[in-house]
Amino acid sequence: MKKTEEKKKILVVDDEVNLRHMLQVVLAKQGYVVDVASDGEEALRMALESCYDFILCDIRMPVVDGPQFLRRSLESGIGSTIIMMSAYGTVDTAIECMKMGAYDYISKPFKNDEIILVLKKADERERLKEENRRLREDMEREYSFSSIVGKTARMREIFSLVKKVCDFKTTVLILGESGTGKELIARAIHFNSNRKKAPFVAVNCGAIPENLLESELFGHVKGSFTDAVCDKAGLFEQADSGTLFLDEIGEMPPFLQVKLLRVLQEGEIRPVGAAAAKKVDVRVVSATSRDLTTEVSSGRFREDLFYRINVFCINIPPLRERMEDIPFLANHFLQKYSAMLGKSAVHLSPECMTSLMGYAWPGNVRELENCIERGLVLCEGNFLDVECLPENLRKERDSSRILPFSPDNYSLKRAGEMLEREYIRKALEKTGGNRTHAAKILEISHRALLYKIKEYKMG
Repeated sequence: MKKTEEKKKILVVDDEVNLRHMLQVVLAKQGYVVDVASDGEEALRMALESCYDFILCDIRMPVVDGPQFLRRSLESGIGSTIIMMSAYGTVDTAIECMKMGAYDYISKPFKNDEIILVLKKADERERLKEENRRLREDMEREYSFSSIVGKTARMREIFSLVKKVCDFKTTVLILGESGTGKELIARAIHFNSNRKKAPFVAVNCGAIPENLLESELFGHVKGSFTDAVCDKAGLFEQADSGTLFLDEIGEMPPFLQVKLLRVLQEGEIRPVGAAAAKKVDVRVVSATSRDLTTEVSSGRFREDLFYRINVFCINIPPLRERMEDIPFLANHFLQKYSAMLGKSAVHLSPECMTSLMGYAWPGNVRELENCIERGLVLCEGNFLDVECLPENLRKERDSSRILPFSPDNYSLKRAGEMLEREYIRKALEKTGGNRTHAAKILEISHRALLYKIKEYKMG
């Protein structure tokens, strides 16, 4: 072991003095801190008083034997990885111990290298478990509502809808243009639900060849087609107890739409070539950038499937319809990629923010994110300036959308208010001062418009 690493602690439990001594010497040479106990009773007391990474425990011992020690350790909440040591004739007992919760067993007599190898495997397993735990915590934090950026009334409404539906098995259909963050909302539904400990499995229905999609979704049995050399679990089975996200469901071929409908109705799948169906407990969230009502009318999408997946619909507005979110999103991505690229104290210049606010964003939030990441790669000072933005963004900005920025004022709240005031002014101009019509094109209530006009002292 490296000297810089914290030494792992091991408790050796065995009634044989010579074996305890031998293991203590061998494991100490490998860099472990080793304690010993002569029976299960003593070992329980030591394991409750001190934290051990691993416990090597013999099966046959006086007072409290190995299986009793294992059971009482698990009941007491001792979190150590327990490895049983079995002599001739106790292998069956060792296997029963593994069923109870022991990590592994090693048969006596064993070579020194064998026990070291088992410990290294156990150490690697614990490292992976800890890594998975951290990754899950990071995922849950990333897709919490507090981490999803959106300050407009429409985005707050979407968050409210997600909170209401997340714990139910109800199918959800997420609509929105490419790049609006449909998968982000799907993940938020999963990681804020009671299914968050189970898998979230995502598949793009338009990215997999038609002849492979059925096998990918439902799995197959060995010999069901030429390349089926073994049984394979499909994505539905992999997502059991969790969530399956069917992105671009509008691309799904008609013959599979029938099978998907059956899964949603019956809660069971039939792998390709299988004689019997399998029950699955999967929450299905679908998304598409297509207009499914048009697809249904043209016969390209089944009407019964459309109604089955459209039980709860969430429509994500394009970025151009929620421009006041741009300052918040831009600064969110600035912080995210500054940390990833090892850059600190980088700010958006007023001119850069003006350009961001003056662009139509056909690629929506994804395009904005890519723009900020690219800008940070090119940025050499403390300010991300216009020169770091893509050429098409600099050329195509619409001067009619540009808001005045003061070099002395970086308030995002102020920027949002300025944009909102400008939109209201433009809407009133367009409707000749008709507030009812202006409220409709602004997609807010008439009452909300009157409140904002009064708030901004616009008449």
